[in-house]
Amino acid sequence: MKKADSYSVAVVGATTGAGGVVVELLAERGFPVDEIYLLDSDDLAGGRIEFKGNYKSIRDVAEFDFSVVQIALFVGSEAVAAKFVPKASKEGCVVIDSSSQFRMDSDVPLVVPEVNPQAIADYKQRNLIASPGSAAIQMLVALKPIYDAVGIERINVSTYQAVSEMGQAGTDELASQTTSLLNMQALENNQFAKQIAFNVIPQVGTILDNGYTIEELRLIGESQKVLDDKSILITPTAVWVPVFFSHSESLHIETKSKISAPDARELLSQCDGIEIVDECAANDYPTPISSGVGTDLVHIGRIREDIGSENGLNLWVVSDNVRKGIALNCVQIAENLIKNHLCE
Repeated sequence: MKKADSYSVAVVGATTGAGGVVVELLAERGFPVDEIYLLDSDDLAGGRIEFKGNYKSIRDVAEFDFSVVQIALFVGSEAVAAKFVPKASKEGCVVIDSSSQFRMDSDVPLVVPEVNPQAIADYKQRNLIASPGSAAIQMLVALKPIYDAVGIERINVSTYQAVSEMGQAGTDELASQTTSLLNMQALENNQFAKQIAFNVIPQVGTILDNGYTIEELRLIGESQKVLDDKSILITPTAVWVPVFFSHSESLHIETKSKISAPDARELLSQCDGIEIVDECAANDYPTPISSGVGTDLVHIGRIREDIGSENGLNLWVVSDNVRKGIALNCVQIAENLIKNHLCE
C-alpha cells in the first residue's frame, strides 16, 4: 500500500460507545479521511452518525466490500472480529482491532503507541494490528518511562474497572440497579456475578482453575507482549466498581534500580500522554470524575516509595477506559501507521 494524502476508512462497531468516540476522534484530530464507512451488524444498521457536519448511514458489515478502504478500525465484539477481521485483511486493508480475539497471536503486533510504536511495522504479516485491553493500556503508558529508566522486576496491580468496559449492557445494569435500590424495588443481576450498584465485585471475567480470571491473565500476557519482556512478574486483581466510565489502578512495582518518588514524578511529568495529579497536601489526586472521564491522558497520582521494599514504588493511575483505552489507542495506531509505514 502506498502513502496517500487521504484514506478511506471503515469503522466496524460504529454504534458502540467506543465506535462513536472513534468517529469523533478522527474528526477532532484531523485524520486525513477521504471517505468514511460506518459499519455494524445487520440489526444495528440503518441509523446515522454525524461526521464533520454530515450524517453517515450505518451499513451492514456482512455486506461490505473492504477492498474499497485502506484502513479498518474494529471496535466491536470478539465474535464480530473473528468473523470479519480475516475477511477485511484478505481484501487488502490494514485492520486495527480492539477486541481480544487476535491479541496473543504471535504474528499479530500488539501495540500501545506510547510504548512500542516500532511493533506497528509488523502489520504486514497479516494486515492486522491488535490493541490491548484498556486496563493494560493505561498501566503500560504509566510504567514505560520507569521501565526504560530503571527496569521493572515485578508489578502488583489491582484494577478498579468501570462498567462501561462491558458496553451499553454494563452501564444500563448499573443505572437500573441504582434506580431500583433508591426506590426500594427488586433488582436483577444479568451482566455481573453479583449486584454492582453500591458494591464492589472482585471478579472481571470467568474465574479459572488457578483462581485467576480471564481478564487478569490477559493483563499479564498483554503487558509482557507489549513490553517484549516475559521476565516481568505480574500479579493482577481485577475488580468491578460502580463507576460508569474510567478505570482506576493501584500499582505497586519493584524496580531493578531504585528510583525515588520525586525522581519518578519528574520523569513521568515529562512524558507525552501522561498528566501528574499529585498534590496530596491539597487532596489533589486523580479520580474517574475529576480526571478520567472524557480525557485523552493517563493521570497519575499518589506517587510514593514503598515503606516495605527498598526498590518499591506505588502509583495510582486513572484513565477513560472507552476514550483512551479503546478509541484513542486505535486512532493513534492509525496515525502512526500512515505517518511511518504506509509509504512508497
